[in-house]
Order: sequence, then structure tokens, then C-alpha cells
Amino acid sequence: MINFALIGAAGYVAPRHMKAIKETGNNLVAAVDTHDSVGVLDSYFPKCEFFTEIERFDRYLELLKREGKGIDYLSICSPNYLHDAHCRLGMRVGADVICEKPLVLFPINIEQLAEVEKETGKKIYNILQLRYHPELLKLKENLPSGMCRVNIKYITPRGPWYDRSWKGDIEKSGGIITNIGIHLFDMLMWIFGNQLGFVVNTMDKHTVEGTVYLDRAKANFLLSTDSGLLPEGYNDDAFREITVNDEPISMDKVFTDLHTDVYSDIMKEGGGYGIEDAKPSIELVYKIRRKYKL
Repeated sequence: MINFALIGAAGYVAPRHMKAIKETGNNLVAAVDTHDSVGVLDSYFPKCEFFTEIERFDRYLELLKREGKGIDYLSICSPNYLHDAHCRLGMRVGADVICEKPLVLFPINIEQLAEVEKETGKKIYNILQLRYHPELLKLKENLPSGMCRVNIKYITPRGPWYDRSWKGDIEKSGGIITNIGIHLFDMLMWIFGNQLGFVVNTMDKHTVEGTVYLDRAKANFLLSTDSGLLPEGYNDDAFREITVNDEPISMDKVFTDLHTDVYSDIMKEGGGYGIEDAKPSIELVYKIRRKYKL
């Protein structure tokens, strides 16, 4: 059995990581979050140690390491701007790291993390779950010839809390183009090749709309937290639409079942996606933020 620890146990995405650890037959020994609303732990790992201070969590992991009981993996679900520091923490206590996207906010941090990987002999994996989606795998394997026309709409309504949280602070989240768009841009470059250019037509705190030009596609995108942009009568929690040459791609399984697939792949010899795989999309959203001051 492989032992995990988790940073960010009270957040929206954390239960997917708990579920993935459980479903792959492994154990969560410790978790930390500044918020203590983490009763969800009881549904997966009722004996998991819990901390509200990162310093005490760090000390506990160091103690386990000294006793020869160190964790094998540290899973990171903390705010985006802390990913870099928490990756370092994990490698320092002798663990490989599984980090939510975006891995980091700035490309230079990737190079720095690569150095820590070399120094420690540990590896960082990024959660790029769209690369495991069966419909997208099928598209990649059977890509139409010539240039493709891609249209992406991702509208996920958020209330006033969003702007007041770290997600609404561009310095901490990277804004919508990063916080919401990073996995979509990763998917686009994974399937359609390198980005050749981009343009943003609409940009504010809640909506970004534009086009990315790729080796094999022209991809129009609309990302928004504005409920006013939802199709009339649409009542789900989020609207996701991807078409390629006007043909829709079914995205029913996108954000609910794929984390277990990611974890299973990471456990395999040579599996998972590392920092070099995450780098192109991080560079792209950074360039967009810098050019348009998002």
C-alpha cells in the first residue's frame, strides 16, 4: 500500500483526490488545510491525521521520514500561487508530488522545480485529466486531415464569494485564463500541436474570449463565470461545449471520474505527466496574461 499526504483538504477538488487514492487501493495518512471543514475525510480515510497549520504538517511528515515511515506521494490541492512552494515541501520530505493544475503561474518556476527534482531524485506529476478522456483520446488518434476548426465554450457560474476568494485574485490564481483555461489549453496543444499565436477579443474579470492558432487548428474559446452567458433554460452547474469541424465532442465524463485514471497511470512505471508536459500551457497563459494585462 502506498502512503499519501494531502495539502488542501477543504477545497472543491480535494474529494476527487481522496476518491482516487481510495480507489487505487492506497492510504491517506495526513492532510492539512487552513480551514477545518474537512468532514469529507471521514468518508474516505477516517484515521487520517489532520492539521490546520502547514508548519505542524511539515514537522509531522519530517518525523515520519526520520522514523522510516515517510510518505510516498504528496498530493497538492492548494491555491495556485502556493503550488511551487508545496511541491518543494513534498520533495524535501522524500515524496514524489501529484499537483493540481496549473502546476505554477510563471514559466521560470518550472525551471526551478526541475532543479529540485534533480537535487532530490523525486518527480512532480501534474493533473492533466483531459488527456485521459476517452472521447479526446479518440479524437487525438483519429485527427481529421488538414486544419481543424475548434470551438470551446466553458461557462461555470460563480457567485460573489468567487471574487472575494483567492480565485478572484489574479495575483494568486492567474485569473480566469489560468484558473479555468489551463486544462483546456493543455488539451488543445496535446491534440493539435504547438501554439503559433493568439488574440483576445473580450477580457474582463469574469469573461475571456479569443482565438489560439495551433499547428493543426484554429481554436476559438470562451471562458466565463458569468451566469448571464448560459444558454436559455440551461440549469446545470457548468456549460461545456467543444466542437471540431462543427462536430460536438461529448464531455460527460470530464471532471468527475478522471482523477482515478490519472492516479492509476502515475502508479505505473513510466506513467503520468511531468513538468515538461505541463510547460507549454503554462507558457501560453502567461504570455496571454502579460500581453493583455489579465
